[in-house]
Amino acid sequence: MEGARPVVLATGGTGGHVFPAEALAGELEARGVPFALITDSRGRQWQGALARRPIHYIHSASPSGSLPRRLLAILSLGRGLLDAWRALGRIGPSAVVGFGGYASVPTMVAARLRRLPSMLHEQNAVLGRANRLVLAGVARVGTSFDRTRFLAEGDPRARLVGNPVREAARSLRQQPYRPPTEGRTIDLVVFGGSQGAASFGKVVPEALLSLPASLRGRLRLVQQCRPEDLEAVRRRYAEGGILAELAPFFADLPQRLAAAHLVIARAGASTVAELAAIGRPSVLVPYPYAADDHQTANARAFEASGACIVIPHAEFTAAALAGHLAALFDQPPRLADMAAAAHAAGRPDAAARLADMVGELTGVAA
Repeated sequence: MEGARPVVLATGGTGGHVFPAEALAGELEARGVPFALITDSRGRQWQGALARRPIHYIHSASPSGSLPRRLLAILSLGRGLLDAWRALGRIGPSAVVGFGGYASVPTMVAARLRRLPSMLHEQNAVLGRANRLVLAGVARVGTSFDRTRFLAEGDPRARLVGNPVREAARSLRQQPYRPPTEGRTIDLVVFGGSQGAASFGKVVPEALLSLPASLRGRLRLVQQCRPEDLEAVRRRYAEGGILAELAPFFADLPQRLAAAHLVIARAGASTVAELAAIGRPSVLVPYPYAADDHQTANARAFEASGACIVIPHAEFTAAALAGHLAALFDQPPRLADMAAAAHAAGRPDAAARLADMVGELTGVAA
């Protein structure tokens, strides 16, 4: 679109906010819509479409922790507001889209002060704190779940678009799920993220080693572990005769998910969205210290569709997990039903829907 004014994307630096911003950037790029990114210093690590257009860096911080840290954060956000005001003046955008995270707040406030059309995307089943701070000033809100806590039911600005996932996950949507047949290998994928791998490294091995030998011998495991836990966990699996591939990080995680008969994971927004996009059954253990307990809200919404089993963190014991695993592996049709439910909950066109909302906001067909 020759001469079109760019769309500004404002986002925090964590993956849950970055992935949907990257997906929208790719969709806008494909449609010929120019865009620019405003974020904090963590944005220097990004790749893909976001890294191919101008990036404007502002000050930001999360107002949490001790009183001195909160005061410093507020000062940093104030500097960020000035940074964002100047950046928007230089860019002259047609609209501003916020994806949450405190790094997005100064830009969204500056957009309101400049009377620019703006909208939000919420990845979780709970409207994030940063998005709540700027909600009053936006014209539209794209949501990822049927209901979003802290967003009034029936709010005319809200539209269910889904949570965009990376292309690596979306491209696997047509890969069919085949439940494990009697006596055959069971592929199990376990990942907990940086905040979940510690407890998973303790509970999951104990649960798997307590399974009957006939079932244990069928397992083929892929598990994310903290570097400091790798050798101890590897020894435990070797002693129990479980074939396991362990690593602190898997760059090809979507492919691993697609190959799994069952996934054990936390319930971050991107995790749930990718499980739905690919269509795989899961046991979800929400991280209990997530802001506003949003992972529990995500997991319960996914569970209501029949796609997963939820184990609250306080009840995440080896005995509880082993009981669920034994029951699931004894009922392949149930695993197939869960996979189908997860697949039905997927929204592979989420980025396109979000780009459509941007087009409506700017009054220009995107």
